[in-house]
Amino acid sequence: MTTTYSSAAPTMLALHQTALGGPEVLRLTEVPRPVPGVGEILVAVHAAGLNPTDFKHRAMSIFLPPPPLTLGWDVSGTVVETGPGVTLFQPGDEVFGMLPYPHGAGSHAEYVTGPARAFAAKPAEIDHVQAAALPLAALTAWQALVETAGLRAGQRVLIHAAAGGVGHLAVQIAKERGAHVTGTASAPKHDFLRELGADACVDYRVEDFAGTEERYDVVLDALGGETTTRSVDVLRPGGVLVSLLRGAEDTRAAAEKAGVRAVTLIVEHDQAGMRAIAGLAAWGRLRAHVSGTFPLAEGARAHAQGETGRTTGKLVITVR
Repeated sequence: MTTTYSSAAPTMLALHQTALGGPEVLRLTEVPRPVPGVGEILVAVHAAGLNPTDFKHRAMSIFLPPPPLTLGWDVSGTVVETGPGVTLFQPGDEVFGMLPYPHGAGSHAEYVTGPARAFAAKPAEIDHVQAAALPLAALTAWQALVETAGLRAGQRVLIHAAAGGVGHLAVQIAKERGAHVTGTASAPKHDFLRELGADACVDYRVEDFAGTEERYDVVLDALGGETTTRSVDVLRPGGVLVSLLRGAEDTRAAAEKAGVRAVTLIVEHDQAGMRAIAGLAAWGRLRAHVSGTFPLAEGARAHAQGETGRTTGKLVITVR
């Protein structure tokens, strides 16, 4: 059965905020429905992923202007309308993608617009919840490991926070590339990491990841701070450290002294990357672990759970 959507409704419901603060600032609000511009598509949102950047932007001004605003970069849904110049999609197509980070936020709503080339066709093999959990985290892992570090078969990679949103997808991508993978996580999550394919696990609560003779070609760091700087010490000469957060002040100097490359990555929307992720997902080689789903009206509760820092994998907001 094909679902159709009226193009006449001028408003929609969104998880909106008019002030910065805790999860309580998020309210289900009626707002104007967006209209696709040149090169854009209007998507009826079925599901939208949650990421730590959503929690941070809800609470403080980082990249986005002050509220009012609607957050959300991950989206999976159905194309309702295409703007001028769009040739890749047509109404009725199922798509998923990451809205341009950071200024393209808005997927925590019934409808969202975005550049057509920020999206890829949703694989028929996965549902909208699974598709919505992938884009930002999987693109981050792909851009860090494949495009930035050039991870190759036989190399050794250390992934910090390996059971988290980016981390658990990075483990799968690294194994798909033929790498030997070590992940840091609390002991109760080690079985989960091994199921994903991790070759070794480090319990960060009781073990020092830098206290062994193990050396890596690539480190993916989602923690920042001193962890970033200390990760320089476990790289082989010529190795690559990709951090998703700023490290300590002396990280770059330590990297230069050690003869390694240290960079900070901010994810970019990218259709080629989305198509690669779609292919892996369709073949069953990349799957997001969704530890919880929440209807749009309970988005504040989803934020509260996510901010505990104990989520394995991803949380997803369901809309349709």
